[in-house]
Amino acid sequence: MLTVPPLPTLDAPHGWRTTMVAGTRFTARFHLRGPGTDTDAEVERCAAGRLRDTYPVSAHDVEVRVASGALGSLPSEALRMLTKAVWKADPRCRRIVCAAPDGDLNTLAQAEAAGFRHVVDVDLADEQFRLLVAEPEWVTGGDRRLDHVPQT
Repeated sequence: MLTVPPLPTLDAPHGWRTTMVAGTRFTARFHLRGPGTDTDAEVERCAAGRLRDTYPVSAHDVEVRVASGALGSLPSEALRMLTKAVWKADPRCRRIVCAAPDGDLNTLAQAEAAGFRHVVDVDLADEQFRLLVAEPEWVTGGDRRLDHVPQT
């Protein structure tokens, strides 16, 4: 059984302001205000949310989404800021996930501009998504050559 930790409080970097609007143990809605951005965004522990059965989820993985509208409406700078705030608040977070609806090229482009990369396509009930992830350096810094056997 996976034990899911509660979400930590997010501190915005200089020039940004996050105000918690609503929240539960595993989900929080923030009002984001910063350069060119004045919107609500949500963060949710993947293991407790809609993505829990779509990939090998870690207890500390977090999904980021816009409270109303497509994630593509969130400027990439705001998505980058949220990513940094989540990693600062939870150093054990291995993946920050964005779910782009199939065919939503704007969300895909915004997430990629914010440093996310596409990893898998998934089906949820009656929707299809492309999952994009951002991972910290301590996750991606290792040897990724799958065909390389160490010390050979």
